[in-house]
Amino acid sequence: MSIIEKALAKQKLAQQGKTNNDTNDTVEKSADNIESNISNNAVAKPNTDNIDNIPAQTQSNDNKDKIILNGERLNERGFIYSPDSTHYIQEEFRHIKRKLLNNAFGLASKTLNHSNLIMVSSSHPNEGKTYVAINLALSIALEQDKTVLLVDADVLRPSLHRELEFESKKGLLEYLLGELSSISDIIYSTNIDNLKLVPAGKPHHLTNELLASERMANLAKELAERYPDRIVIFDCPPILGVTETPVLSDLVGQALVVVEESKTKTDDVKIAVSQLNSDIALGLVMNKTIRSKKDIYGYYGYGYGRKNQ
Repeated sequence: MSIIEKALAKQKLAQQGKTNNDTNDTVEKSADNIESNISNNAVAKPNTDNIDNIPAQTQSNDNKDKIILNGERLNERGFIYSPDSTHYIQEEFRHIKRKLLNNAFGLASKTLNHSNLIMVSSSHPNEGKTYVAINLALSIALEQDKTVLLVDADVLRPSLHRELEFESKKGLLEYLLGELSSISDIIYSTNIDNLKLVPAGKPHHLTNELLASERMANLAKELAERYPDRIVIFDCPPILGVTETPVLSDLVGQALVVVEESKTKTDDVKIAVSQLNSDIALGLVMNKTIRSKKDIYGYYGYGYGRKNQ
């Protein structure tokens, strides 16, 4: 029995006992990789529908909390909520998601393992990976025939509940610890029909090791196979300095690495990408860019190709 398994077994026994007793340079990684420029300070046109003007909260739905997202707040903070938004970030994420969907369900899916599972990460913290993960999920949720599950896998620094402004709930860590036996216990519906969420859950001293556990691998497999028409997006920890993040790349078919303009070093991106599974489809997204007047009416290309090509 491994150290992790012993620790988990010990914790489980303890719980039972308690119950009984009561970027600077242009990044080039593959021939097809082109940067997509996204401003993190963009403000979309507010949605004034009454249902969206209430604070984020939860509602009981068949004894299961439903997360209610505040559409007006999301739009104000630069997230894609309204399908009627004409802001350029919506067009850019539409372009990005098309590449991802083609890889997930098109011809490329036959060459990828779990092609509908996508990890979003970055070389270092604070480069905008969660912003990209949320907007990508919201953009895919606008599709008529696709659903999306957004998972907060950054269990070291969970931020999905803060960014979307809902109360922290039991989630991924409780499931990996065996405290919750069913995946459905950690999947929460939202007031966006095609979007579901999995929070990170309560921090634990074995947080890192749990991401590399067999239970995590089984979870990824079940998520990939249970709903083959669903996209699953994992907001993962940064790659450099977290040994478990490269392990997660073995569980997914696609990866997005977010690069912050004028900050992320090219060498750091190269090192980070080299640690990921060589068989996944890899994309790079340039974030927090400064747009000039000539860029107002256009969006930037986004390349997507196999890492080993």
